[in-house]
Amino acid sequence: MIIEGIKDLKYYDSEIIIKRNNIRNMFISKSKNVKTGDIQCMSNDDLKILFHLYDEEFFNFYFRRNFKGTLKFSLSTRMTSAAGKTIYSRKIKLLEESEETYEIRMGIKFFFQYYKVERDKIVSGIKTKDSLEAFQIVFEHELCHLIELHLYKESSCKKIRFKTMVHNMFYHTDVVHQLPSQKEIISQEYGLKIGQKVSFLNDGNKYNGFIYKINKRATVMVKDNKGTYRDDIGNKYSKWYVQFGKLNY
Repeated sequence: MIIEGIKDLKYYDSEIIIKRNNIRNMFISKSKNVKTGDIQCMSNDDLKILFHLYDEEFFNFYFRRNFKGTLKFSLSTRMTSAAGKTIYSRKIKLLEESEETYEIRMGIKFFFQYYKVERDKIVSGIKTKDSLEAFQIVFEHELCHLIELHLYKESSCKKIRFKTMVHNMFYHTDVVHQLPSQKEIISQEYGLKIGQKVSFLNDGNKYNGFIYKINKRATVMVKDNKGTYRDDIGNKYSKWYVQFGKLNY
């Protein structure tokens, strides 16, 4: 395994900006789906294109020349907290180089809903100008997970090795994102928050409860002596899934 070179890469912040913009421009020219900084449509093939551009621009073709395993790329509409994640076998330390398999999965909804909240969108400590830049920076974070897993068979963005690597390679100053979540968008649009008391009608009956979760619908807990859910002081509840527009508060 050739590890010299990639783990010690370090660029000046001015170099990183130039390289990131070069990738942006080349990606827009190569992608069939992304033609501006506003991501409206994307495919798994776009992720492959983006990966190869990063391998060329930042990693000096390290993966093309040295990686013997399998890399997969996917998009998910079900990710609600992480905007990206790198998936790997828990038996990674037992695998031969040719058996290494990693998958970078991106939570595409975060980027589709990028503009639904009017505020700064900070990703890994960087103020982003549009959804494509935000996507690139999340992708960079996952690339560092990939490199760390490939070299050391473990990875944690909470530890100093990862933080040093992602700062040296991409000048990230943090490891979290502040992209609009579904909860934030719903809260802004409907004025709803977790824990808020609400009521709703069902089959002509009125029910009172509180919001427990916010996803595609609100999860409302209603006091019910026959309910199957119990709180710390013994109150019983039934769980209801209610469309936001049907809630009163």
